[in-house]
Amino acid sequence: MSREQRKMLDDLLRHREPAKSQSVQEMRANFAAMMAAMKVPADVRTAPTNLGNRPGVVVDPLQDARPGIILYFHGGSYIMGSPYTAMCLTANLVSKTRVRSVSLDYRLAPEHPFPAALEDALAAYRELLEGGAQGTSIVLAGDSAGGGIALSTCLMARDAGLPLPAAVVMFSPGLDRTHSGASIDSKIGLDPFFTRESFTFTDTMYLAGQDPNHELVSPARFADLTGFPPLLLQVGTNELLLDDSTQLADRARAAGVDVILDVTADVPHVFQAFTDIIDEADQALDRAALFITQHLI
Repeated sequence: MSREQRKMLDDLLRHREPAKSQSVQEMRANFAAMMAAMKVPADVRTAPTNLGNRPGVVVDPLQDARPGIILYFHGGSYIMGSPYTAMCLTANLVSKTRVRSVSLDYRLAPEHPFPAALEDALAAYRELLEGGAQGTSIVLAGDSAGGGIALSTCLMARDAGLPLPAAVVMFSPGLDRTHSGASIDSKIGLDPFFTRESFTFTDTMYLAGQDPNHELVSPARFADLTGFPPLLLQVGTNELLLDDSTQLADRARAAGVDVILDVTADVPHVFQAFTDIIDEADQALDRAALFITQHLI
């Protein structure tokens, strides 16, 4: 592990153009531009698709595909992003596992606040099942807001009586819209992306006045995880969202759920995207790929 690489990444992120007031459309364009610079492996192919009445992108390995499906949900604070902004993550998972991924273009706030994104995610999962896939052949995965969507989709599937997925993989997930964890304050200044105020801004658009104490909005505090499949949480110590993962891991253990809490020191939010900058990104994706292949049937 290279502390020099991690410091270089932190310096790079802190020397971005200073934040200023932006419209939602400007935020979306800037996020797309930042993520377009991330490295995508060459040994995959992509194609548009539709799933659950929403567009998406299929990412396939070029050869020797293994059985199974990774249903992926991109990040972006519920107001930004698309399957293409998360392509560096989905393509790396596909490259490392040789398992097909379908990345969903769920509806975004503020045009479509909670629970629209979750409804889209559940509809996509339900369509995979109705199309003949077994729950044990599907892994739900996502980064940031998408990690929260992956977990909440599993909650909704269980409560709807649907077969549960084989596992859930979450990269730096947002799991507590009450922001009650200690890291929301203790990591101020260490996190190069977020502040408490930035969360208030995006949460206001996503929740649109609805209660942040809902289990689908803040599962790290309120969800009953009884009967859940194995969970993998990957997070960095420099994140305001660190305790979203630590709290959920505690909740999973209390419910008798297999859980791996994978914490990497001195890395930022969704550090797995920076595969061309820090070794820790590839190493974390390797661990996630192993977890996926171990649990798919």
